[in-house]
Amino acid sequence: MSRPRPFASIEEHDRILVSRWNDRVSADDVVWCLGDFAYGCSHSRAREIFDQLRGRKCLVIGNHEERGIRLPWASPPVMAATVHVQDPGMAKAQALYLAHCAHRVWPGMHRGVLHLYGHSHGSLPGTSASLDVGVDAWDWRPVRLSEIREALADSAAREAGVGAAVALAEAA
Repeated sequence: MSRPRPFASIEEHDRILVSRWNDRVSADDVVWCLGDFAYGCSHSRAREIFDQLRGRKCLVIGNHEERGIRLPWASPPVMAATVHVQDPGMAKAQALYLAHCAHRVWPGMHRGVLHLYGHSHGSLPGTSASLDVGVDAWDWRPVRLSEIREALADSAAREAGVGAAVALAEAA
């Protein structure tokens, strides 16, 4: 991990993550966890936390899923998924390729499919089309598509200058 967790105890960690999740997620929202949901705790503790979280929860399997994979996810856990998200105000849906680990290439990357991943704990810089969306890279909370698009635009600016960032922002 690239940085220490800013919590005095695992109890504080769990309480803050549940609170920040529920501050952002409604009962009808679909939330994808990109792996390692319940590392280092018992199955009963993982279920207790899981049951406190709002939304319809889906899992991309990570490398620490001994407990997490056995939870009652809204759909069967998968190794990777392509989903289409259309938040309010969006003209069209955005295709997302979801995986636990970052990929250098992914299905649909040349057709505008964005790649979201976890696993790297904020240590792997995003690009104009892929981004670490693990909670430890996003102030210990789920990230919204609008925030993802802003971060991708920032990466585009670093990669290709201001012109590419403006074009990406206008497309959003």
